[in-house]
Amino acid sequence: AGAKKVIEAPKHPSSNIDMAFNMEKYLEEFIVDNWNQLDLSADYERFEEEVDGKRKKFKTDTGEIDIFARSKDKSKFLVIELKRGRATDRVVGQIQSYMGYVKDELANHGQEVKGLIIALDDDLRMKRALSINPQIEFRKYKIKFELVESDL
Repeated sequence: AGAKKVIEAPKHPSSNIDMAFNMEKYLEEFIVDNWNQLDLSADYERFEEEVDGKRKKFKTDTGEIDIFARSKDKSKFLVIELKRGRATDRVVGQIQSYMGYVKDELANHGQEVKGLIIALDDDLRMKRALSINPQIEFRKYKIKFELVESDL
């Protein structure tokens, strides 16, 4: 007979659990649905179309931009690339190709194109790749799930 594996619960369980998004599309939906609560919304508006009430990703000749925004003063475009887990140096090349498309095909003279990578975590190779490209920023996302006592 096979052995059974017993998983013990922590001695002092916490009602506060750190979480990651299971799928990139859920991260994307969360950011889009909560755009106005993010600090990005102070300077940027999402620059996307809706077709039949559904958000349509912005397509480039090298792929689809996860979230595309333009500054409220229309001087900058922001290309946002999402990774549900750890972002690696490969995402730098990916976002640069989208940014290049925006620069070549959409931006007028003087309009800046910036990039933002959002992921749960990073790695050293990505940090090195970003260290020479000040146009791309990296931010980690953090989700907290908390159970609270009811007043009942």
